[in-house]
Amino acid sequence: MILMPLPEEDFDPSETSIPWKILRENQIRITFATPTGKQGKADPKMLTGETLGIFKPALMAGKDAREDYLEMCEDPSFQNPIPYEQISSSQFDGILLPGGHAKGMRPYLESKVLQDTIVDFFGENKPVGAICHGVLLVARSIDPKTNQSVIFDYQTTSLLKKQELFAYNLTRLWLGDYYLTYAITVEDEVKSYLKSTSQFQKGNSGLFRDSTENTKSGFVVKDRNYLSARWPGDAHLFAYEYLKMLKS
Repeated sequence: MILMPLPEEDFDPSETSIPWKILRENQIRITFATPTGKQGKADPKMLTGETLGIFKPALMAGKDAREDYLEMCEDPSFQNPIPYEQISSSQFDGILLPGGHAKGMRPYLESKVLQDTIVDFFGENKPVGAICHGVLLVARSIDPKTNQSVIFDYQTTSLLKKQELFAYNLTRLWLGDYYLTYAITVEDEVKSYLKSTSQFQKGNSGLFRDSTENTKSGFVVKDRNYLSARWPGDAHLFAYEYLKMLKS
């Protein structure tokens, strides 16, 4: 069984539902968790494209992800998440951490309970998968034995600075800082937790989304028990590679 923590609002529907779909199709059970046990809701802008203007087709979730999200919403596990405080790493075979950029992500990204849980998963050498802002949550997880991030000496990727600033600059005239979760970009903060910035891998252009049929445009970084990806366009490859980790 895999644990997928979420905030109660504003998570990315693609980075959540695509891995959910692929893992479920391979008989992997998923338990969801939210701060208080309330059912989570994805970022509505990513589902409807509302207020994204002429850039709606490029910025919102793809048709497959929107369909997967509607299906995921019917999953009893998604409808009945456990509260963060009830999480115990010993009950799960791995943890998968989606992202999202709107401000409702902050309680998830700043959760000490989740950070401590991630430290436990690393200590138990269980598969840890993180995509986009989920990598930031991992990077912020400090191992008390070393006083360093759990990925201090790991290879990683995350949402790229160029991707984050591109979306921000494209929409800031009417959406303000909607695309900036924090004043510092995800890439810059993640790098600050690493032994060397050379451990951060940017991958291919990050302009095109992968799919079930074609994952070539996707990019992931695997280092030991840890798998990371950059954005929704990597979600299919990310899910397939995480599945391999679970089966190995």
